[in-house]
Amino acid sequence: MPHDETDHSTEARPSCCAPSADREHATSGGPQPVTLGAPPAARRSPTGATPMPTLVPIEGGTFLMGTDDPRGYASDGEGPPHEVEVSSFAIAAHTVTVEQFAAFVEATGYVTTAEQFNSSFVFAAYLPPDHPPTRAVAAVPWWREVIGASWRHPYGPGNDVVGQEDHPAVHVSHDDALAYCAWSGTRLPTEAEWEFAARAGEHGHYPWGDEREPGGEHRMNVFQGVFPREDTGEDGWRGTCPVGTFPPNGNGLYEVTGNVWEWCADWFDPTWYARSPRHAPTGPEHGQARVTRGGSHLCHDSYCWRYRVDSRSSNTPDSSTGNMGFRVAADVAP
Repeated sequence: MPHDETDHSTEARPSCCAPSADREHATSGGPQPVTLGAPPAARRSPTGATPMPTLVPIEGGTFLMGTDDPRGYASDGEGPPHEVEVSSFAIAAHTVTVEQFAAFVEATGYVTTAEQFNSSFVFAAYLPPDHPPTRAVAAVPWWREVIGASWRHPYGPGNDVVGQEDHPAVHVSHDDALAYCAWSGTRLPTEAEWEFAARAGEHGHYPWGDEREPGGEHRMNVFQGVFPREDTGEDGWRGTCPVGTFPPNGNGLYEVTGNVWEWCADWFDPTWYARSPRHAPTGPEHGQARVTRGGSHLCHDSYCWRYRVDSRSSNTPDSSTGNMGFRVAADVAP
């Protein structure tokens, strides 16, 4: 069904999508450094495939970035639309999976931010009724801080990722994503690269145009039903879905909208688009939060119409939640 007609332009930025962690590296000690080496070429998954991201080459070009749709979120800095030129690059066909992230952890001994702080944020409706008491996020009580939640245990102790190796790795902070990139010889995409690749030449809100479900076909994993009480799973999924579940966009990229929020390299500033350079923008030099893109399985049009290629959000680099992951990118030779 189409999204609602509510005008969101005057709303303050809600943290419905992914709450920020209340963590201070200066007082907590923060994530500890690890020695990162080259990815072991001989590492194999149980299926025999090397669990490294498959990068898709993207030829550079010019596109109109952002939107002035009044139904969007002006407080997120979605506009003004502005012409941007990006150079050729490569980007992963899908987000980093549990299997791929596990190979990195096994090779390096890396301990994620969530594991160091022994907690992460989980959507309350996914917790079992007998789960121990959790601390709710005041402004958005459907988010709970769960002790022991991490990429290994998406819903906390007693739950693991066995059988979900092809799902996106979640509860991954921006700091964690950068560590994976250093190990794998990749980097995070810039916000401009991400949108350019996600649009694949289309000019609508979605990688296929402006209709969310053309012909009644579900093309992404988002929240259906009454948010936040019940996700009916009409698109086939409650929670994350395996990568490659839905058809790719014109560039061969999967799930660029819905499923999980994806970290980008840029610092976030809602005023950035008004002064962004035309050629290969990389975002502000400083900031407190990093850009996230694409929306997630928890986005619902009644509250968070951010499962669009032209929407944007952000979170602090040490934040981790059950609906945030990442997709890697790389430079290409001229």
